Parts: sequence; C-alpha cells; structure tokens
Amino acid sequence: MSNPTSGRLISLDALRGFVMFWIMSGEHIVHALAKAAPIPIFVWMSSQLHHAEWNGITFYDMIFPVFLFVAGVSMPYSFEKKMQLAGVKSPKDLPSSEKQKIYLSMLRRTCVLLVLGFVVNGFLRFDGFDQTRFASVLGRIGLAWFFAGIIFLNFDFKKQLIWFFGILIGYYAAMKWISVPGFGAGVLTKEGSLEGYIDRLLLPGRLHSTVYDPEGIFSTLPAIGTALLGVFIGTFLKAKCEFSIKVKMLLMALTAVVLIVTGLIWDISFPINKHLWTSSFVCFVGGFSILFFVFFYVIIDLFGFQKWVFPLILIGSNSILIYIAAEGLVDFKHTADYIFGGLINFTPIIWQPFFAALSVTVVQLILLYFLYKRKWFLKI
Repeated sequence: MSNPTSGRLISLDALRGFVMFWIMSGEHIVHALAKAAPIPIFVWMSSQLHHAEWNGITFYDMIFPVFLFVAGVSMPYSFEKKMQLAGVKSPKDLPSSEKQKIYLSMLRRTCVLLVLGFVVNGFLRFDGFDQTRFASVLGRIGLAWFFAGIIFLNFDFKKQLIWFFGILIGYYAAMKWISVPGFGAGVLTKEGSLEGYIDRLLLPGRLHSTVYDPEGIFSTLPAIGTALLGVFIGTFLKAKCEFSIKVKMLLMALTAVVLIVTGLIWDISFPINKHLWTSSFVCFVGGFSILFFVFFYVIIDLFGFQKWVFPLILIGSNSILIYIAAEGLVDFKHTADYIFGGLINFTPIIWQPFFAALSVTVVQLILLYFLYKRKWFLKI
C-alpha cells in the first residue's frame, strides 16, 4: 500500500493512464465494437466518446480536465522533497532563492509543453504562420499547471481557495457582463462569446474552429481552477492530520457530490460547456475527477489491487509521449496492420475493424512496455 503522505501514488499513474487510453486508441475500439455488436450498452459507450456539440457534456469531454486535475494532485508531492530539504512545512515558506529555481523549472516545463503542442498541431509542416494553430491541449496543460503552481507556492490554503472561487466567479462575470462588439453581453455562442472574441482578436495563426478555439486564451483562465482542484485534493490527502484515510476518502467523495450539484445548478445560468471551459464545467467535471481519483486510490493504493492496472501504469508513466505519438507522429495503424493484418483477415468482416483497432492498442502497449522496462520516460 502506498503512503499518501509521501512517495509516488500508483493510483495517479493509473488514472492518468485510464484517461489517456481513450485518446490514444480506446475510442476507436469502442466505436468499432458498437458497429459490430450494436447492443444498447456499446452504442451508449460509443456516443460518450464524442465531444458534445456545444452545451452539455459527455465522458469524452471529461478526459482533458481529469488529466489536468491529476497534474494538480501531483504538485504537492513533487514539491515535497524541496520543502523537506529547506526545513519548511508549507511551500509558501520556501526561501526566495529556492522558489526562483522552482519558477525557472516550471517555466521551462511550460515552454516545452507549448512547443510540443505546436509540433502536435503540425508546426513542423511549415504551412505558414497564418495556417499554424498555436493553441493546444499540451499548451493549456502547461499554462494552467504553471499558474496553479505559482498560486500554490505563494499562498496558504485559504488564499488558494479565494483564488479558486475568484477565478470561477470572475470568469462567469466577464462572460456574462462584458459586451462583445456586434453581439452584446452574455451571448454564449461560438461567435458571440467573449472567449471567441478574444481568440479572434489576440490569438495568432489558425483557430481550431474558425471563430474560436477550445484551447484559446481566455478559457485557459478557468482551466487554472481545474488544476487548483487537483492541488487541493493532493494537499488534503498528503496532510498529516487527525482524519484517518477512510474519513479522508469519505470527505473527498462528499466534496465531489457538492461540486457536481453546484455545476448542475450553475448550468442553469452558465451552461456546462467544455469548449468555453465554463465555471459550471469546472465544478461538474471537478466533482467527477475527484470521484475517479477516490475510486482508483481506494482500489489500488488502499486495498492493494495493483496487478490489473499494469497496462494503465504503462500508459500513465509515459502519457505525454504516447499522446504526442498517437496524435500523428507515429503511424501505429500501419505497424499494427503489418503485424496483425493477415490474422485479422481470417476473422468475420464485421469484426475486422474492431480487431484492427485492438491491434493498434497492442502495438502501443508493446512500445510502452519496452520503454518502461528500460526506464525510458519522457519527463518534462
């Protein structure tokens, strides 16, 4: 069993691997399964592996924020050794010289993620500045994690909460009350939202959806709130206090329910929307992120059932690398077809797309296993 007050939580790598699995190839397996065997449960699962068109939410919309949440949970653990060496109990009490080193390390990590995001978006194709998409998933992770880290390093828990609520309420107020030229205030459409207007005004290059970008400038602000939620959970889990670990899990689950209900109530005025990363979206998905983490932590770290998650550990321990590779830098489909294509041709035609998708996952896991055994990890 892992010690929640120190060391690496196996459940974090497993949860990171779980959400990354769906992006790297899991979604294609389920879509193919739903076509080959269109029973209600498979059809429903397939429908959940598409983004909501605009307002509303699916499981697929949760993948990105859960990943960012996990990055936040990791933060208190990643700074633990530095605090021990400095002899302080809170990161805000670290000496300024030590903080400066941390700032530089965080800035380097953010810049690397921004550049990798450019590469995933096709920067190296050299299609021209105006055809390059500069906003990216990796860029948002880097920026949100960076600013959440700045808040974590400089403020105590109460002030961190003030920052969290201030960000969500401030974003809500701006989106509802600041007027957009030609549309007015509070128009939460692709063209009429303040987020879309700021993207068109300030974001260089090509926007993902022409009139706005789901990883745009202004909507990165509430994403900091998502990372902060992870920081809160990591801090609470790691803290040495009178609560037993079982009580901590219960309190975390209750907090998750409160966040989900808050998101549903806020949805009435500020719709749950992943594209705009609305404040209600942060609350709603934040609640589910906590529930996912509690489930993985209880099963893996508390009860010790770890063998079943080894494939997820392979993915989670090299999540950024497999994301970059799966997004187009490596043709896993070609390799899988070369190795397994002949065998797949002997299966019924209706099932061949399913086995083809499954073979891609096998190839990816073989690569990840090879890297894992040699302790080759992409650390940023």
